[in-house]
Amino acid sequence: MPLLLSGRRFINDLEAAGCIAINVPPEGGSETRLLRRLRAKGYRTQIITARGLGDPEAFLFKLHGVRPPHLGHQSVGRGAAVGEVQEVMPQLTEFLVNDSAVVLWLIEGQVLSPSELLALCDLCNREARLKVVVEMGGARSLQWEPMLNRLNS
Repeated sequence: MPLLLSGRRFINDLEAAGCIAINVPPEGGSETRLLRRLRAKGYRTQIITARGLGDPEAFLFKLHGVRPPHLGHQSVGRGAAVGEVQEVMPQLTEFLVNDSAVVLWLIEGQVLSPSELLALCDLCNREARLKVVVEMGGARSLQWEPMLNRLNS
């Protein structure tokens, strides 16, 4: 695999598009280099999995409730069979407190529906400091394209 010398083209494409779909080689390494280049450019990075994301706006920016998984025999008293709702803090609000730009790197993005991917693009349009990179699967070499191009094709 060729070394990414500067990552300049990737960063320029990310700043222009806001939300990028990326295919990475299964042996890894290239995404770590890109993350280092982004951090060196002044971005703060957050890596999370796309599994269980739900509503992207609520998960990333709002206080939201999550029910714990059902683990078998539990009392059905106060919490009923579904369990009590636990309030979860938003994932990105602490990163957006100061004026630094944030890159959200989503792994396993192939599980997201087209409407969830479109919601991520809308979030990038509304919040100029937020950039999103979604890993959409594997490829022989590192490839990326704007998310809207992938959704429209």
